[in-house]
This record gives sequence, structure tokens and C-alpha cells, in this order.
Amino acid sequence: MRTLLFGGLLAIMANTGCHQANKSASKDTLVDTTLTTDSIFNLVQKQTFEYFWDGAEPHSGLARERYHVDGDYPEHDQNVVTTGGSGFGIMSILVGIERGYITRQQGFERLVHIADFLEKADRFHGAWPHWIYGETGKVKPFGQKDNGGDLVETAFMMQGLLCVRQYFANGNEQEKALAARINKMWEEVEWSWYRNGKNVLYWHWSPTYEWQMNFAVTGYNECLIMYVLAASSPTYGIPAEVYHEGWAKGGKIRDSVNAYGYTLKLHHNFARELGGPLFWSHYSYLGLDPHGLKDKYADYWEHNVNHVLIDRAWCIENPKHFKGYGADSWGLTASYSVGGYAAHAPGKETDLGVISPTAALSSMPYTPEYSKQAMVHWYKHYEGKLFGKYGFYDAFSETDNWYPQKYLAIDQGPEVVMMENYRSALLWKLFMSCPEVQAGLKKLGFESPYIK
Repeated sequence: MRTLLFGGLLAIMANTGCHQANKSASKDTLVDTTLTTDSIFNLVQKQTFEYFWDGAEPHSGLARERYHVDGDYPEHDQNVVTTGGSGFGIMSILVGIERGYITRQQGFERLVHIADFLEKADRFHGAWPHWIYGETGKVKPFGQKDNGGDLVETAFMMQGLLCVRQYFANGNEQEKALAARINKMWEEVEWSWYRNGKNVLYWHWSPTYEWQMNFAVTGYNECLIMYVLAASSPTYGIPAEVYHEGWAKGGKIRDSVNAYGYTLKLHHNFARELGGPLFWSHYSYLGLDPHGLKDKYADYWEHNVNHVLIDRAWCIENPKHFKGYGADSWGLTASYSVGGYAAHAPGKETDLGVISPTAALSSMPYTPEYSKQAMVHWYKHYEGKLFGKYGFYDAFSETDNWYPQKYLAIDQGPEVVMMENYRSALLWKLFMSCPEVQAGLKKLGFESPYIK
């Protein structure tokens, strides 16, 4: 693992008007409580981007599954890359170019390196696995029977790659060549294969165990983007009935649940009364713009805003009386947890007293003032315990006095992307400019301002 210098953080803080820093909680953390909200925003976005730049796995250029400041990796997986998190990281590189963190040429060269790796890495009917060994491109099983293609992770990767294609499509000859290589990978994903002959998409296929995992993907959860891309594919597309009968369960995805004065009109799997973890309103919408996005089941902007507001309201009510919860410290989603890893969400069984900063930060487009309020509070009032060289650490629990200095790619990536979508709609504009995506959405019966 490459050495990551603390000096880079000092330089960034100098550029945002920092003059004097408080005592840090670790050698990797420096906090200046005099920063303005805008300066903190800039700092958080830049440092979180560094997870995917300086912190990338060097052989592949992709995002490491995890990074632990103390270097303790019980599974010795520090060079394992994650497909979905890398898709988010690819989008973050585009943010880095636009924000001036890196030059266009630097970003382009890294993305060429990534394309070189992805073209040679293990794929299964066009789909990458969940985890890949960064040194070799070979699959690392996510579980015994999960040693093949992962269509959901592939969708997250392809969401990012299509943004890159659009970004460089009208560039110089070398940039156009990269866009063409990405287009080839896009056309090679066999979305229709993952139907297994049925009107639903399956999450996994293994060359050893074939369909034994038997995980049909139905809504509502984080996987909408997979169905949109499958419908959009020009080579292995699915018909609309796969979406309506599979994902939407023949209309049973419709619901009407009210909590704290906000209504959810989609049935959240395993979390009906108060909504699921907040990443369900993030992952599919890093590229898929929810503004004006509607089908016969929901208005997705309204749905996502209400999902976030319910989560925040639960944390303010705090019925389980955890320490540190409130209007300025909220956000339940899947992340590290005191007991390992958990999909935190509002509810007596699913709220474990763990706040995940990505939940509020990645909700920036939906609840900008509330998200900024939490961001500033965490930065200024925890003496550096929550903030390090790659931005806010993954999760914490004031109740358990638990402040691990750990990061996960799938949580860092949405922060960078959604903070940028709030600022400029960069990734939304790129992804929604894909003519195939517009056609796919139209095929499925969606309305969107981007559909011509």
C-alpha cells in the first residue's frame, strides 16, 4: 500500500483559508474549527475524493474495498477491489477533473489504466464479480457460491463507465478511443442472460454453481439502476415486462406508508414502516437523475426526499435514547457497525446506535441544509475523531464510545458524487445524456425531463 502523506491535507486546508488547527485525534487528522460551511464542504469533498485517487489499488487503479488507518486487515484484503465501489470511484475521478483536484490528462490516464484492467479482469457473461484481486484481475469469491458474475455490482460499475464515455465522447482522438473501449464493455454485458429464462433479473451467476444462489432481484431497494441499464442495453436488452413483473412484482411494489408526516409510495423490502437504509436512495441515483423521474409506481424525487426526511426524523425522535442523535447528527444506512457490519435503518431492530456520515452527506441533493448542518457539526465538535485523510470515517457510535478509523469504498463514493450533483448536477447530466438510457427509460414507461 502506498504511503499517504499528511502534508496533502495541510495543503488543502491552507487553500481553504485555514490558519490554526486544533489538536488532532490521530496523526492523520487535522481539524480547524474556524472554517466556514463552504470551506468544510470543499474540504470534505476533496479529501473523500482522495480515497479513489491516492488511495486507489495501484495495479488496477480501482477502489480498494476498504481502508483501515491502522493497517489491520484481518482478511488480508487490502488489495481487493470492489466493482460497485469502483464504479462510484470512476465518477469521483470526473468530479476531481471538474473541481481541479487533478488535471484532465491525469484523470484520463488513470481511466485508461482502469479500462486496461477491466477489459482483462474476470467477467461472467459480461458481468464482473463483486470482488476482484487487484494484482491479478481474478475473482475473489464474495461467498462460497458467489464466485461469478454480480449483475448489481456490474450495474454500479457501468453507471460510472457510461458517465466516462459521455465525458470523453467528443474529446481528442485518444479520449474518443477510450469512450469506444467503454462502449464495447457496455455492449458485452449480457443483461438478458441474467433473466435465467424468467421475467425477473437474478443477482448472481456462477460458472461452478450456476443459479444456485437463486437471488431474484425485486424492489424496492438499491437496485433500480440494474433494471434501467438492462432495459437500455442495445445488445442484450430486456423487455419491459421483466421490469414490471420482476422488479415491480406485478404492481405489488406500490405502497402508501406514512411516518412523521412523510409518505413512501414504494414498498421497502424488509423495512416497510419506516423505510430501508439510506443507500437505497443513493446508489441508483448517482447517475440516474430523480428530478422529474416518474413512472406508474412513484415520483422518485418525492420518494427519495421523504425517505431521507423519515430517517432524520427518527434520529431526532431517538426512541431508543442513543447518545449523540439529533437534528445535527443523523443518518442510518449500511456501514461498519459495532458488531461488524449492518444495514442500519429506522426501527427498533435495525437502529443500533450507529451513525454513518455517508447517509447525510450522500443525501445532499435531497436535504442540503440538513446535510450541511450535520457535516459542520461532525467536523467541528468531535475533536477530529470523525475526520481523517479520506474525509469522514465510515461510522461511529457515541453510545458505545466507538470511533473506528476505517473507510469503505461504497460509502465514500456516493458522498463525492452526490455532493457534486448538488453543486452542478455533473454526473446526472452525463448519465442522462446517454441515448440508450433515455430509450430504456421510455421503454419502461418513465417520464423524465431528459427523455426526448
